[in-house]
Amino acid sequence: EEDQELERKISGLKTSMAEGERKTALEMVQAAGTDRHCATFVLLEENHTLGNSRRYMIMKNPKVEFCESKINLRIQTPVALPAVEPFQRGLAELRNVCLHRLGKFEASEKDSKDQRASKKESTF
Repeated sequence: EEDQELERKISGLKTSMAEGERKTALEMVQAAGTDRHCATFVLLEENHTLGNSRRYMIMKNPKVEFCESKINLRIQTPVALPAVEPFQRGLAELRNVCLHRLGKFEASEKDSKDQRASKKESTF
């Protein structure tokens, strides 16, 4: 039952490509003799900037003991926590940080445009 749940979570991390072609963006690799608490996630077609950002967000989780990024993220957790869970949490947290930064950028851009428009009006 736990293995089926883990497989469901992993399959949720895969993405679809255009034209109905299914392409895996992520592979989970486990060494022989390891359990579900130690896994390596291989990010396909990603650059190191994204891999390092994901690693940083995952390492912020106090339940993660180790995470290495070479576009392979090896996550090791205590027995009670499957490695896929902090991986998913790290992705969600990174997304939230990006959305927050985007919101700040867009607000700053709007303020700048408003200030320029105000200056133009006051010079006429």
